[in-house]
Amino acid sequence: MINNSNENSLMDDANSPELNRKLMGHVSEDFIRVSDQLKDASYQIRKRGFSENPVFIITSTEVELGVLLIGSTEMTNRYNYYASFMQEFVDRELIGAESVEAFKENYKDPDEYCCLFALIGDFSGFIYVPYPED
Repeated sequence: MINNSNENSLMDDANSPELNRKLMGHVSEDFIRVSDQLKDASYQIRKRGFSENPVFIITSTEVELGVLLIGSTEMTNRYNYYASFMQEFVDRELIGAESVEAFKENYKDPDEYCCLFALIGDFSGFIYVPYPED
């Protein structure tokens, strides 16, 4: 899926200007449809002590990472959303042990931003999308 030599560049490029605007448009358009459910899931993951760093995988295909939370077309959305957290990425060596601190430093406030790991087309990486204001 992701090769460890890429992991640092994937983390450094989260929401970089080079991120394909069309892709970000599709993600944002889809995200708005499921944002309330993802925000609640993020809160529950943190409240129940699973992790302070929830990660949601967004993909158009099925993946063996995380737990399916929202299937594509379930809520008029285009993508599948899987619930996970940082430690699963470490355990599967998608984030190297030496990169954990950098990941935590770059991790945005989970009450305000959703950490998505996008696997869409040729793009794979972390992106942060702000939750809509109430």
